Amino acid sequence: MLLELRAENYAVIDHAIAAFGPGLNLLTGETGAGKSILVDALALLLGAKAYSDVVRHGAEKAVVSCVFESTPGAEVILEANGIDAEGSEIILRREILENGKGRVYVNNQPATVAVLRQLAPELALVHAQSETLSSFDQVQQRGLLDRFAGLSTDHVTAAFAHWRDLQAKIAELESNEQDKLRMVDLWQFQSREIDAARLQPDEDTALESERRVLMNAEKLYSAAMNAYELLYEGSGSAEASLRGALRQVEDLARYDTKFQEAAQQLGSVLAIVEDVGATARDYAEGIQSSPERLAEIEDRLAVLDRLKRKYGPALADVIAFGEDVTRKLAEVENRDEIIKALRADLERAADAYRGVAQSLTNDRTAAARRLEKSAEAQINDLAMKARFSISVAANEDPAAWSAHGWDTVECRIATNPGEPLKPLDEIASGGEMSRVLLALKVSVEEGASRGKKKMQIPRTLVFDEIDIGIGGRAAEAVGQKLKALSKAQQVLCVTHLPQIAAFADQHFLIEKKSQGGRTRTSVRLLENADRTEEIARMLSGATVTDTSLRHAEQMIESSRS
Repeated sequence: MLLELRAENYAVIDHAIAAFGPGLNLLTGETGAGKSILVDALALLLGAKAYSDVVRHGAEKAVVSCVFESTPGAEVILEANGIDAEGSEIILRREILENGKGRVYVNNQPATVAVLRQLAPELALVHAQSETLSSFDQVQQRGLLDRFAGLSTDHVTAAFAHWRDLQAKIAELESNEQDKLRMVDLWQFQSREIDAARLQPDEDTALESERRVLMNAEKLYSAAMNAYELLYEGSGSAEASLRGALRQVEDLARYDTKFQEAAQQLGSVLAIVEDVGATARDYAEGIQSSPERLAEIEDRLAVLDRLKRKYGPALADVIAFGEDVTRKLAEVENRDEIIKALRADLERAADAYRGVAQSLTNDRTAAARRLEKSAEAQINDLAMKARFSISVAANEDPAAWSAHGWDTVECRIATNPGEPLKPLDEIASGGEMSRVLLALKVSVEEGASRGKKKMQIPRTLVFDEIDIGIGGRAAEAVGQKLKALSKAQQVLCVTHLPQIAAFADQHFLIEKKSQGGRTRTSVRLLENADRTEEIARMLSGATVTDTSLRHAEQMIESSRS
């Protein structure tokens, strides 16, 4: 649930705070007051694209922020992105600078817009005012159907990606053949040069270490033998001194037990000194000053350095380059066999795609029957008498394949008795379209929340003036529908209709005032008396009459019953 939304220096908003509650939260205000601006601010916090023109004139940056109740799914997303959780809440903040750049913070930690987009399905879903017929295309209609039924396209996406990858490999082999033939001589030279070196992983590191030893053999021998003498062999060696001290402490321990631990510690130190002395002696005996071996190492390192300059920068890169050249040569030499094998793989991949795509088509067709029945009932609850259907048409032509399947999903409606079903884009009435979209989305959200295969259901649904073009009995029906929807989820709705505003659990007034030569927008939660007056204003206009007040009181009372 959305708990709080803040906006500073955002468009016409100087500083505004809205604390939302459960149920139906309605935002009203005069035209141009900035109702939809708040919805746009929330959309920004859910990953929408930002533009510099949202920065209030005279300000350096616009800041929008909000607080959501956390969800288990959101916490998983935060953990995957290395962001610490903040108890039971998630804090989102976004800053937009005058130059168009911006910063994103999640729980006061730097983040990216991509993280906001990952969190969005868990937190809120915005149905914007701009979501008209032009944007409600078949892709969105397919998405609504999949959401309603809880359908996943993961298997189809994976099968499609594998099929396309094989297509690309075949195309590369066929289209680049001449270029590859021109490169064969160079590849053969490079392969022979790298193979002749018989490279071993990390060989250069080991040779460098051995070279340092050989170049400093006398110093190393002298240091090792001196250490051996001081530790073990010399008359005043550490071993002799420690052994004498140990005997004395052992005598003390026989009479006073508090020296027993000290005796044990000295014994351990003596053993360490003996081991280090022996190691130094053995190391000295193993040192061989060999000019021949040093010259051999120098030559080998020169070969490795030359190869690294050509194919490097590291020896591992040279080895990888050689393996890649060998693979390219094998492709050229065995091109026909490789293409034949890839074509067989491609056919198997196509069969696999057909299988999962057809299964998805069957699921969508079954879901379409359920959704069209539910949506038709919802539409007719909104003072309409319409027939509604959803067609799912499969196009098995490979040119129509996609990561989402091969289906075209289209909603059709007949808004008057006796008329044929037509695509939604042929509906003339904006009011009818608004009601259809609301009914369809209500059906989808209700179906998604109770489906066998549950989708991620955002706790908050936002409707921005989806009631445009309707009024009277239809408006009241929309209010009832929003109220019913808000019983299971938090709903935010921007409305200009008093019939809808009467159903609010929380009613916010967006006001625009001029102070000091500047326009400022504020957000105010209305109590009972103020709420009645606002609904009366919506009914009668600028002048609130006793009649409109009584009518407003009746509407609020009626909505409660």
